[in-house]
Amino acid sequence: MYNALIKGFSGENPIKGFEFYVRMLRANIVPDNLSFPFLVRACAQLEGIDMGIQAHGQIVKHGFENDVYVQNSLVYMYSTCGDIKAANEVFSRMLSPNVVSWTSIIAGLNKIGDVEMARELFDRMPERNLVTWSTMINGYAKNNCFEKAVELFQILKDKGIKANETVMVSVISSYAHLGAIELGEKAHDYVVKNNLSLNVILGTALVDMYARCGSIEKAIKVFDQMPERDVLSWSALIAGLAMHGYAEKAIWFFSKMVNSGLKPRDITFTYLLSACSHGGLVEKGLELFESMKRDYGIEPRLEHYGCVVDLLGRAGKLAEAEKFVLEMPVKPNAPIWGALLGACRIHRNAEIAERVGNILIPLLPEHSGYYVLLSNIYARTNRWENVETMRQMMKEKGVKKPPGYSLIEVDGKVHNFKMGDKSHPEIEMIERKWDEILRKIRLAGYTGNTSDALFDIDEEEKENALHRHSEKLAIAYGIMRTEAPAPIRIVKNLRVCEDCHTATKLISKVFGRELIVRDRNRFHHFREGSCSCMDYW
Repeated sequence: MYNALIKGFSGENPIKGFEFYVRMLRANIVPDNLSFPFLVRACAQLEGIDMGIQAHGQIVKHGFENDVYVQNSLVYMYSTCGDIKAANEVFSRMLSPNVVSWTSIIAGLNKIGDVEMARELFDRMPERNLVTWSTMINGYAKNNCFEKAVELFQILKDKGIKANETVMVSVISSYAHLGAIELGEKAHDYVVKNNLSLNVILGTALVDMYARCGSIEKAIKVFDQMPERDVLSWSALIAGLAMHGYAEKAIWFFSKMVNSGLKPRDITFTYLLSACSHGGLVEKGLELFESMKRDYGIEPRLEHYGCVVDLLGRAGKLAEAEKFVLEMPVKPNAPIWGALLGACRIHRNAEIAERVGNILIPLLPEHSGYYVLLSNIYARTNRWENVETMRQMMKEKGVKKPPGYSLIEVDGKVHNFKMGDKSHPEIEMIERKWDEILRKIRLAGYTGNTSDALFDIDEEEKENALHRHSEKLAIAYGIMRTEAPAPIRIVKNLRVCEDCHTATKLISKVFGRELIVRDRNRFHHFREGSCSCMDYW
């Protein structure tokens, strides 16, 4: 009876499970090997390492430290609590570790980010089940090793193993991050052909994937087909619409969600306010911000204040945005000041930018993006001494700008381009194609905007550097290897610079191609010489 109660409460109410274990001891009932796995799992639920160590002591005291089921629960508990050393000690003492033991230690290694060691153990396993495959694929996805997750999924399929919904969520999420819509569509087909359940989690993953891959129409279609939707499903769609700049549509779906009886969460408002910011809907955004606490009892968090700063700043209300930050009831963090600095870049306000930079850089001295933003603001006003100061500060503190890269999917394969990287097997043809594109867009009026170049170098050098930005190489490859009317889809890890934005608009016009670019902030749909962001990003 006590074991049943400990087991029953170990998931929903772990503390209660502990209480029944103590009551059992007080009743002079000796625990057996079935008492401890669920007691230890209760510790894992709470991520309480101290309680777990006490439970481990009880296991040793009662002589069950060599029971394989008890050992498995200990490996799982220590792994979940992040003590991989203790988990490994228990695992290494096991005489006959089974598939659960191996899977638990692999999960723990994935949790601390050691996916290489996790994969090494995965490959050494004498036998694997679907949970093991799912754990390793999910570990890759959670640690941003999306290509590895996709590769392992392919191996699983080649072995004739049928994936389940959990595996497909990790795989589809990986395709979303890679922006690989062709592979994402194949994964969707796999779900349909194998009669997998389009449950809330899998359906939401598909909505997110299509939105992140640039097809908001398909995201809406999947959303409409979902038999059941929760607040996270609605939030994923609102987030997708926000990324694409469809602010009015995001607000419409929010109203529809509220009318269906679902209560929005704080993350829903983050996406909604972001949509208003990108759409320039200042009054509506402020109204929604005020409604959070008033209508839904949600206390605004720092990210919501950050969205309001971005909303005001992007609309050119820089003084109002600065006042809002200074009068916030909570202490502003670096991203909030960063949003204001980004607005100063858009509206070329060096005065406020300097004040913000003096607060922001000491707050987060290792963040390269803020140095670069402030440097670019100085560069636009030809304040090269200040630019040099920024460069020296970065050098002294060992701060380096992360390398930009652009991904493009062609024929089911994802190609990665980096500035200055010549490792692509077709790089010579790609560079010749870019030179051809450059000649044609120059005839259409392109001159090259070097204002985002960081340092005071010769204009010709700046222009040459800009012409080798990663997205330009990706666009050249897309034009080489795809045919109209198929859109060219590109994913960037950094914000699109002004020169690339101008060049891409002209490419869409001169070559009659639609280009869909996802940068760090949002989507840009380039058609017939204009962009969906209306030059407002």
